[in-house]
Amino acid sequence: MAGERAPLLKKGSASTSNAKLYLATFSAVLGNFSFGYSLVYPSPVIPYLQVEDNPNLRMDTPHIAWFGSVFSLGAAMGGLGAMLLNDKTGRKMSIMISAVPSTVGSLLLGAAQTRWMLYLGRILTGIASGMTAASIPVYVSEISSPSVRGVLGSCPQVTAVFGSLTLYALGLLLPWRWLAVAGELPALLMLVLLCFMPKSPRYLISKGRQEEALKALEWLRGRDADFISELQKIERSISSQGHISWSDLAKPCYYKPILISVTMRFFQQMTGITPILVYLEPIFHRTKVTLEPRYDAALVGAVRLLSVMIAASLMDRAGRKRLLFTSGFLMFLACQALTIYTHTTPCPSINITHSQLHTPFSILQSHGVQQSPPFDPITVIPLLSTMVIIFGYAMGWGPITWLLMSEILPLGARGKAPGLCVGISWVTAFILTQVFMHVVEAYGLFVPFLFFSVVAVISILFTALYVPETKGRSLEEIENYFRTGRTFTINDN
Repeated sequence: MAGERAPLLKKGSASTSNAKLYLATFSAVLGNFSFGYSLVYPSPVIPYLQVEDNPNLRMDTPHIAWFGSVFSLGAAMGGLGAMLLNDKTGRKMSIMISAVPSTVGSLLLGAAQTRWMLYLGRILTGIASGMTAASIPVYVSEISSPSVRGVLGSCPQVTAVFGSLTLYALGLLLPWRWLAVAGELPALLMLVLLCFMPKSPRYLISKGRQEEALKALEWLRGRDADFISELQKIERSISSQGHISWSDLAKPCYYKPILISVTMRFFQQMTGITPILVYLEPIFHRTKVTLEPRYDAALVGAVRLLSVMIAASLMDRAGRKRLLFTSGFLMFLACQALTIYTHTTPCPSINITHSQLHTPFSILQSHGVQQSPPFDPITVIPLLSTMVIIFGYAMGWGPITWLLMSEILPLGARGKAPGLCVGISWVTAFILTQVFMHVVEAYGLFVPFLFFSVVAVISILFTALYVPETKGRSLEEIENYFRTGRTFTINDN
């Protein structure tokens, strides 16, 4: 069926248009860099806060659980706030506003004198991250052409991972206060660059601002591209939808893509990725990995970056569903390996004082103290398993859930629904991150990892039954698929 394989939009001068398109994408996804940086901030900081001289800052297990998890509460609030901002101010302005809580939160973390300042700083950076998570994927998908939307749609996850890796790397060099201060720079750069970028053409058309939308498309595609034809197709798609009311949500063309998006973001968090990343160094301490935990964390961050870059290169060739299957299978195998290891291998805490445990390795060596035990080959299992979990997640369930959310949601719901998805996602992350350390203290590491392996199997089944393949399809074709329930092909008549 040739019509099914034919692209909706004619390929114009891609080489002319892509430079500015890439610049606009880069400007937006700097917000995801801040998101990834802020998300894993506790990982290298917790060991130092556990032995902090200031009793108002020192943390035990309950404090650590809150410090790690309140970020997710903030992200849920930010996602719900973006539900209003995306439609009222536009996707671009919503991203720009996120720079305010991000900068203030980082300043609070850097200047903290009490635990409540740390918690508030985490909540504010979480709010900023929730706003960007709900706005950036939509903005990027709406400014992208179908031929590069898969690659550009994975950019939010790539930059989030790069932000996490940067945090791990700087954690080897900077004190924890300066780590927080350094987190302000990407958000401020994003704010400046976005002032010169266009708004989403689809958002502008939905607001009746065709003249601005035409200029935005011309800027993004280049003068030699067929941007007028693209504008007309977007106008037809929007006019066919009209305004969505609550009663419209009962229609399959609306509730199916929304339910798929919400469920995918729910499963994304249920894989356990947030507590694993937030408590990466404490996990390595408990599994007695021979290499110093902070170097393990940096190594895992590098693997995560490599895997999302591989996923980005395969997104428009292998397809979304194949990568989701591969991702779920790898996470299942790795979680099973960690479950068996932590259940059958004694993993007590290292028997040195707290001050020795959380002092950098170079300082311990200078005092004649060896932090790590002699090399034991079996301790490679948790390190490799964690790498495979991160690799598998970053190959599929990390970037593709962001991309699919922005692709399959109907335009009329694309402002509010991402906020709902992000809100549910981060409420789930908060519960998991809050409960994780308490479960580990009470039952051991094998219990959460056994649970995560079961979730991986369920996610594979969900992908097979409900997730459509959107590779190479325009946003209008994807909307038509859910509207007709049969075909991606649009009948212009």
